[in-house]
Amino acid sequence: MTSSKNVVQVFGRKKTSIATAIIKGPGHGLIRVNGAPLDLLQPDLLRIKVFEPLLLVGEDKFSDIDIRIRVKGGGKVSQLLAIRQAIAKGLLRYLEKFVSEAKKIEIRTIFLNHDRSLLVKDSRNIEPKKAGGKGARSRYQKSYR
Repeated sequence: MTSSKNVVQVFGRKKTSIATAIIKGPGHGLIRVNGAPLDLLQPDLLRIKVFEPLLLVGEDKFSDIDIRIRVKGGGKVSQLLAIRQAIAKGLLRYLEKFVSEAKKIEIRTIFLNHDRSLLVKDSRNIEPKKAGGKGARSRYQKSYR
Protein backbone atom coordinates (compact mmCIF):
# COMPACT_ATOMS: atom_id res chain seq x y z
CA MET A 1 0.00 0.00 0.00
CA THR A 2 2.95 2.32 -0.40
CA SER A 3 2.24 5.06 -2.91
CA SER A 4 4.57 7.74 -4.23
CA LYS A 5 2.12 10.60 -3.78
CA ASN A 6 3.17 13.93 -2.39
CA VAL A 7 0.60 15.02 0.22
CA VAL A 8 0.13 18.37 1.96
CA GLN A 9 -2.61 19.39 4.42
CA VAL A 10 -3.56 23.02 5.11
CA PHE A 11 -6.36 24.97 6.77
CA GLY A 12 -8.32 28.01 5.66
CA ARG A 13 -10.34 30.02 8.21
CA LYS A 14 -12.96 32.75 8.16
CA LYS A 15 -14.96 33.62 11.29
CA THR A 16 -16.07 30.20 12.60
CA SER A 17 -15.66 28.32 9.29
CA ILE A 18 -12.74 25.96 8.90
CA ALA A 19 -11.78 24.43 5.56
CA THR A 20 -9.27 21.57 5.55
CA ALA A 21 -7.55 21.01 2.20
CA ILE A 22 -5.57 17.89 1.33
CA ILE A 23 -3.42 18.36 -1.76
CA LYS A 24 -2.08 15.25 -3.48
CA GLY A 25 0.25 15.12 -6.43
CA PRO A 26 0.70 13.83 -9.04
CA GLY A 27 -3.02 13.75 -9.78
CA HIS A 28 -5.64 14.50 -12.41
CA GLY A 29 -6.58 18.12 -11.58
CA LEU A 30 -9.67 17.26 -9.51
CA ILE A 31 -10.93 19.78 -6.96
CA ARG A 32 -13.72 18.58 -4.68
CA VAL A 33 -15.48 20.27 -1.77
CA ASN A 34 -17.20 17.90 0.67
CA GLY A 35 -17.22 15.27 -2.09
CA ALA A 36 -18.84 17.51 -4.74
CA PRO A 37 -17.09 19.31 -7.63
CA LEU A 38 -16.09 22.94 -7.20
CA ASP A 39 -18.55 23.99 -9.95
CA LEU A 40 -21.57 23.09 -7.80
CA LEU A 41 -20.84 25.53 -4.96
CA GLN A 42 -23.64 27.89 -3.94
CA PRO A 43 -24.28 30.87 -4.12
CA ASP A 44 -23.32 31.30 -7.77
CA LEU A 45 -22.16 34.91 -7.44
CA LEU A 46 -19.57 34.05 -4.81
CA ARG A 47 -18.30 30.98 -6.66
CA ILE A 48 -16.03 33.36 -8.59
CA LYS A 49 -14.24 34.20 -5.31
CA VAL A 50 -13.37 30.51 -4.86
CA PHE A 51 -11.91 30.35 -8.38
CA GLU A 52 -9.65 33.39 -7.78
CA PRO A 53 -6.52 31.41 -6.77
CA LEU A 54 -6.97 29.19 -9.85
CA LEU A 55 -7.42 32.15 -12.19
CA LEU A 56 -4.53 34.18 -10.73
CA VAL A 57 -2.00 31.39 -11.05
CA GLY A 58 -3.36 29.69 -14.15
CA GLU A 59 -5.08 26.33 -14.47
CA ASP A 60 -1.86 24.66 -15.71
CA LYS A 61 -0.44 24.72 -12.15
CA PHE A 62 -3.47 22.75 -10.92
CA SER A 63 -3.56 20.20 -13.75
CA ASP A 64 -1.33 17.65 -12.03
CA ILE A 65 -2.60 17.88 -8.43
CA ASP A 66 -5.81 16.76 -6.74
CA ILE A 67 -7.39 18.89 -4.01
CA ARG A 68 -9.93 17.52 -1.52
CA ILE A 69 -11.54 20.08 0.78
CA ARG A 70 -13.75 19.52 3.82
CA VAL A 71 -15.45 22.57 5.26
CA LYS A 72 -17.63 22.99 8.33
CA GLY A 73 -18.94 25.70 10.60
CA GLY A 74 -20.14 29.22 9.91
CA GLY A 75 -22.39 30.38 7.09
CA LYS A 76 -22.26 29.98 3.32
CA VAL A 77 -20.18 33.09 2.61
CA SER A 78 -17.57 32.44 5.30
CA GLN A 79 -17.31 28.80 4.15
CA LEU A 80 -16.58 29.93 0.59
CA LEU A 81 -13.92 32.37 1.77
CA ALA A 82 -12.35 29.65 3.95
CA ILE A 83 -12.25 27.31 0.92
CA ARG A 84 -10.59 30.06 -1.13
CA GLN A 85 -7.92 30.56 1.50
CA ALA A 86 -7.31 26.81 1.84
CA ILE A 87 -6.76 26.42 -1.91
CA ALA A 88 -4.28 29.32 -2.05
CA LYS A 89 -2.33 28.24 1.04
CA GLY A 90 -2.33 24.63 -0.12
CA LEU A 91 -0.83 25.47 -3.49
CA LEU A 92 1.93 27.50 -1.83
CA ARG A 93 2.73 24.75 0.65
CA TYR A 94 2.80 22.14 -2.14
CA LEU A 95 5.15 24.26 -4.27
CA GLU A 96 7.42 24.94 -1.31
CA LYS A 97 7.67 21.29 -0.33
CA PHE A 98 7.77 19.47 -3.65
CA VAL A 99 8.60 21.92 -6.48
CA SER A 100 10.83 24.91 -5.70
CA GLU A 101 11.13 27.85 -3.36
CA ALA A 102 11.44 30.29 -6.28
CA LYS A 103 8.03 29.35 -7.74
CA LYS A 104 6.49 29.61 -4.28
CA ILE A 105 7.82 33.15 -3.78
CA GLU A 106 6.63 34.19 -7.25
CA ILE A 107 3.07 32.94 -6.68
CA ARG A 108 3.01 34.29 -3.13
CA THR A 109 3.70 37.81 -4.39
CA ILE A 110 0.89 37.41 -6.96
CA PHE A 111 -1.52 36.40 -4.18
CA LEU A 112 -0.44 39.19 -1.82
CA ASN A 113 -0.68 41.85 -4.52
CA HIS A 114 -4.21 40.72 -5.36
CA ASP A 115 -5.71 40.12 -1.90
CA ARG A 116 -3.95 39.53 1.41
CA SER A 117 -6.85 37.45 2.76
CA LEU A 118 -5.89 34.67 0.33
CA LEU A 119 -3.04 33.80 2.69
CA VAL A 120 -3.78 35.47 6.05
CA LYS A 121 -6.80 34.89 8.30
CA ASP A 122 -9.09 37.86 8.87
CA SER A 123 -8.60 38.64 12.56
CA ARG A 124 -12.05 40.15 13.11
CA ASN A 125 -14.31 38.03 15.31
CA ILE A 126 -17.64 38.39 17.08
CA GLU A 127 -17.31 40.35 20.31
CA PRO A 128 -18.65 38.42 23.31
CA LYS A 129 -21.78 39.54 25.16
CA LYS A 130 -21.32 41.31 28.50
CA ALA A 131 -23.52 41.65 31.57
CA GLY A 132 -25.88 44.64 31.83
CA GLY A 133 -27.15 44.51 28.26
CA LYS A 134 -28.56 42.31 25.54
CA GLY A 135 -25.42 42.38 23.39
CA ALA A 136 -21.73 43.19 23.35
CA ARG A 137 -22.10 47.00 23.47
CA SER A 138 -25.80 47.79 24.01
CA ARG A 139 -27.05 48.38 27.56
CA TYR A 140 -30.48 47.93 29.09
CA GLN A 141 -32.53 51.12 29.19
CA LYS A 142 -32.16 53.17 32.34
CA SER A 143 -35.19 54.44 34.25
CA TYR A 144 -35.17 56.92 37.15
CA ARG A 145 -38.78 56.37 38.33
